[in-house]
Amino acid sequence: MRIIRDYTYLDPADRGASAAIGNFDGVHLGHRSVIELARAAGEAVGAPLGVLTFEPHPREYFAPDAPPFRLTGPEARAHRLEKLGVERLYELNFNAALSALAPREFARTVISDGLGLTHVVVGQDFCFGKGRAGNAGDLQAFGAEMGFGVTVAELLASAHGEVSSTAIRNALSEGRPRDAAKMLGHWHRIDGPVIGGEQRGRELGYPTANMSIAGLHPPRFGVYAVLVDVLGGPHKGHYRGAASLGTRPMFDGEVANLETYIFDFSGDLYSADLSVALVDFLRPEARFDSLDAFIAQMDEDCRRARAALEAP
Repeated sequence: MRIIRDYTYLDPADRGASAAIGNFDGVHLGHRSVIELARAAGEAVGAPLGVLTFEPHPREYFAPDAPPFRLTGPEARAHRLEKLGVERLYELNFNAALSALAPREFARTVISDGLGLTHVVVGQDFCFGKGRAGNAGDLQAFGAEMGFGVTVAELLASAHGEVSSTAIRNALSEGRPRDAAKMLGHWHRIDGPVIGGEQRGRELGYPTANMSIAGLHPPRFGVYAVLVDVLGGPHKGHYRGAASLGTRPMFDGEVANLETYIFDFSGDLYSADLSVALVDFLRPEARFDSLDAFIAQMDEDCRRARAALEAP
């Protein structure tokens, strides 16, 4: 997959894709349905499959001090899109100039003249241009005028209602990772490098791989049964474990992070890249009267996590 960040200077081979447009936060089932429509439109005319998105997320750009809301960072999003067969990721720099384009200007300058897209696919709720003034109907009219095809995808619904990033965030906030996974089409994962910690887990007999969740929507704080992928290095592979997500009230922590204990593992994972999937919420985080009580609870957490991960 090629990643293109500038719509004004690009290789001619990167023009002419059939592209789905959106933010694709989480790359959930609704996003995948839009991408599949773009794939089909591209196959009909021999065009590569593309995704047009923005970085930073427009919501981050306009409200940089708002609480974190993203389900995936840009690297994790790109990785998921590549696994879906996306050939061209147009990850455009969302800045003052781009945000100031009126809807017609965006269609002409970015979609038609800049990227030369042959076809675009958007959801029914798609808005674009300065002040979100343009909608899917406007884009269809511009496409007819400027020579690119437009498909408007119906919103996808599930047994839990409309599939959306907001609904997935709500499920995660309430400690319902399995419901989130049904809308995502995959487990919700936290990806990133292992960072240095205070090594308290090692002293307690439960060494953990610590990861930052900065910039991401925080799921409900507590203990989870998890699946762990070590993405490279000598320990590359798939593992199971239990993870604590939160501020570590037992030790008066302040910054939330993810601490994962990998079952039956021995080795150094510092600086390794991990992908940790939240499978089941086991309990809220808590403070205990003694370290012995804390260790006893960790024993029970691991027992329950193993049982949860062995279940269908």
